Amino acid sequence: MKVLVDLNRCQSYGQCVFAAPGVFRFRGEESLEYDHVPDETAAPEVRRAALACPVGAVTLGEDR
Repeated sequence: MKVLVDLNRCQSYGQCVFAAPGVFRFRGEESLEYDHVPDETAAPEVRRAALACPVGAVTLGEDR
């Protein structure tokens, strides 16, 4: 699974951080960092994080 966050769209609500703290995190107050290709065991949390984003900034794809 690949994770992509549109940082221009992201408003730093932090719902992804709450849903998948092992994948998403804030550096400082508003700078979002994330693992682009997280471990497959995190897939359920990452899917929840994508669904929880109120502005739809988190998208998921296949790792190839």
